[in-house]
Amino acid sequence: MTPAQAQSGAERHTRMEAEIRRLLNTVGDPCSVANGVPMGLDDMGLVESVDVSPDGDVQIKLRLTSPTCVMVSHFKVQAEELALTVPGVRSVGVSSDIGLDWSPDMMSASAQERRRRAALHARGIPAGARRPRVSP
Repeated sequence: MTPAQAQSGAERHTRMEAEIRRLLNTVGDPCSVANGVPMGLDDMGLVESVDVSPDGDVQIKLRLTSPTCVMVSHFKVQAEELALTVPGVRSVGVSSDIGLDWSPDMMSASAQERRRRAALHARGIPAGARRPRVSP
C-alpha cells in the first residue's frame, strides 16, 4: 500500500466515524429530554468511541449516565441500525459500560452551553447576564 492509499484510507475512516457520530447524535437521550434540554447521544458524551477497521467493521462503545439506565438496549439497537446505513460499513458491534463513570463534563461544549442557558432561562435570568462580582 502506498502512503497516498494509506492516507486516503485513514481519511475514509475518519469520515465514516464522523458520519456515525452524527447519526448517533440523532438518537435522543431521554434524561436530557426530561431535564428540558434535549440532546443526542454524542452531545451527551454517551459515545465513548467509534472504531472503524480497514474492512468496514465498526465497534461502538457507549457510556451510560447511570447503572439503572433502562434505555441501553434501545441505544444499542439504534446505534447498530444507524451505523449500518453508512456506506462502507460491513458490520457493527455495540457495547456499553455499566454506567459508573459518566459526568456532565463529558458533554460537548455546545451541549454544556445549551444546558447552562436553559438553567438560566428556568430561573428567569437572561442568557447573556453576567454574575455580579463579589469583592473580597
